[in-house]
Amino acid sequence: MCRSGRMFAPTKVWRKWHQKINLGQKRFATASALAASSNAALLMARGHRVSTVAEVPLVVASSAFEGAAITKTQAAISFLKAVGAGQELEKVKASKKLRAGKGKLRGRRYRQRRGPLVVYSPETDGKELIKAFRNIPGVETSSVYDLNLLQLAPGGHLGRFIIWTSSAFAALDQIYGSTTEASALKKDFLLPSALVAQPDIGKIINSSEIQAVLRPVKGGAITKRTQVQKKNPLRNRQVLLRLNPYAAQYSKDKVGQQKVTGEKAPKTSELFLDVINEP
Repeated sequence: MCRSGRMFAPTKVWRKWHQKINLGQKRFATASALAASSNAALLMARGHRVSTVAEVPLVVASSAFEGAAITKTQAAISFLKAVGAGQELEKVKASKKLRAGKGKLRGRRYRQRRGPLVVYSPETDGKELIKAFRNIPGVETSSVYDLNLLQLAPGGHLGRFIIWTSSAFAALDQIYGSTTEASALKKDFLLPSALVAQPDIGKIINSSEIQAVLRPVKGGAITKRTQVQKKNPLRNRQVLLRLNPYAAQYSKDKVGQQKVTGEKAPKTSELFLDVINEP
């Protein structure tokens, strides 16, 4: 007899543990995350401190990494402060908090915000900078050929602060192509293009070209509302007067506060009660 309780259900081999995403949708999302990283408003909405950064996207000349110029952590920190990311490093360092829950017992003891992402080109910039940036809290490095959504949009939130090297930024045209020319590395992939050139829909509707071909409004300028809010006449006086015009005079004369004058009604006779109660 088993004394430890009911046996758990065995794992089903046909269960779908991972949901595969269409390759086109994944590329579309990656391109959208890259485009969002160039919007300063989205970066600030996500919590990045970019007020001291010269411009977004931030592109640094690859000559700063030539000849293993940045191989030590101290040199990498000085580089980040020089480009205006000093406030971002302080924000990430101050955000380290103890995790709530049992994750503390499972190798995830602390939680920390994400900092800048340094994107480089391995052919031009080399891979020595990885060792320089890997010990800085919140800072991540990635090759321009290995970008993924987990780095570009952590937690599903667009607007990651990215520091590009000039060679990596120039390689984007070869990797993702454009709206008219296909990518050289991704087969049959074109960058998504906007459906309309003017994103202000209100301006399009109110333009003279659109208004000239619209049909006139039926029934005149007054349109009947499909839904009308129902109001309680016992609480709303205007609705009460609309239903009962005498209510104003009734309230003015204070009829409801007057005492009843006159004799009391006569008592019901016993004969009447006997007739009613007859079986």
